[in-house]
Amino acid sequence: MRKILVANRGEIALRVMKACREMGLPTVAVYSTADKGSLHVQFADEAVCIGPPQPLESYLNIEKIIETVRTTGADAVHPGYGFLAENSDFARRCSEEGITFIGPNHEAMRLLGNKVESRKMMVKAGIPVIPGMMAGCTDTASVLKEAESMGFPVLVKAAGGGGGKGMRIIRESRELEESLAACMREARSAFGDDTIYLEKYIERPRHVEFQILADLHGSVVHLFERECSIQRRYQKIVEETPSVALDDGLRQKMGSVAVQVAKTAGYTNAGTVEFLLDPSGKFYFLEVNARVQVEHPITEAVVGVDLVKQQIRIAAGEKLSLRQEDLKQRGHAIECRIYAEDPENDFLPGAGKILFVREPSGPGIRCDSGIWSGCEVSVHYDPILSKLVAWDETREQARRRMATALRQYVILGIKSTVGFLADIMNHEAFAQGKTHTGFIKEHFSDWRPSGAEPSELKIALIAAAALGATKSVARAGVPGREAFSPWKSTSGWRIGGSGRK
Repeated sequence: MRKILVANRGEIALRVMKACREMGLPTVAVYSTADKGSLHVQFADEAVCIGPPQPLESYLNIEKIIETVRTTGADAVHPGYGFLAENSDFARRCSEEGITFIGPNHEAMRLLGNKVESRKMMVKAGIPVIPGMMAGCTDTASVLKEAESMGFPVLVKAAGGGGGKGMRIIRESRELEESLAACMREARSAFGDDTIYLEKYIERPRHVEFQILADLHGSVVHLFERECSIQRRYQKIVEETPSVALDDGLRQKMGSVAVQVAKTAGYTNAGTVEFLLDPSGKFYFLEVNARVQVEHPITEAVVGVDLVKQQIRIAAGEKLSLRQEDLKQRGHAIECRIYAEDPENDFLPGAGKILFVREPSGPGIRCDSGIWSGCEVSVHYDPILSKLVAWDETREQARRRMATALRQYVILGIKSTVGFLADIMNHEAFAQGKTHTGFIKEHFSDWRPSGAEPSELKIALIAAAALGATKSVARAGVPGREAFSPWKSTSGWRIGGSGRK
């Protein structure tokens, strides 16, 4: 590879570019007009504006991205996650144009992208799947008949995609018609396909996924599990590894099945095989995420493998240098996703100017971030701001380290989920490892902040921001920008009730 175009934005674009720089590979950033000053634009070796803020006219515009690859002389594309990362048409167009797509081949992506077809394939291969429909449907009467035969509760899912879109739990037949209509509308909007199907709903399961790497020469390994049971509206918000629910025997068995899934689908590059684990210890294949995951840093922390670099090497045709017997887990890692959302108001996404950011740091702390003091959070994109990772020798030490890091995380100017996540870390049930996919609903359905008074430092920072001290601020370490420090501000403000201005 000579040059890689990163077809994404925010923290994941920056993450990929850092890996490329360490490998000596130049990068091209693409950006919408809303992202002109973004960190990934500044970090890349080249940057090209590809359209207005609306994703369909910029980050989802396949032909514009292909054209940009040609005009910049790039010969490979890394899609990150989201946007076009699991779009088989985009992967196919790259292949047709002789562009290396850093991800799975488009045939495997297309097959695994349809949840019904992938279920059929796994059943044929003897992979355990959740009982459910083996064909998609849009007819309410047919779905009702299937639900009554299966027995309530059932879970309605979109056939054409995942990420929690088009999903509803239905516990009684009288809920079915309204829920199906809502699911189909959401599926049509998200994936352009309103086909849905039913699965038997498993009560209080854990969501456990296995990271896999597969090269172009037939080698496949797994890099152990991540537990992603802390979710709201089917979106993961806290992930950890190892899972407290797995012993060595179950871990080995699930890992072997994950490898079998990849081989069955002819899968290559990095991916994640997702399972549901019921309270009795039975596990069921859920789906394959054909991309690098948001939560990939915790695997990197405990296994010591850079997954993005592995993606690039595999796409370049290199053989895997990793052997399953050599891979080990060390310590424990937890990731918290920081969103621009209001936890007090049903997690409504927020937008606006971030007046000040102070990210936590220290031993065992990693923060993959796409924000800086003074940046604007757009209404047009997913509200994820950053990913905070804490690693330590034991789960309890990692939990405490994360709780401390969240207390140190300051984001002023917009609502964020930092305080909500801190309360999760400190909850007794989480500390005991008693997690399941209904954890948030069970323990945090009426969450409110503690109401503690802001620290003097926070008050000082708010005052500095309000007086215009953030006019030329940005995050430290980015060429051409100066890190903001309220202590260097010439504006008139003070801490406490005495002293000169």
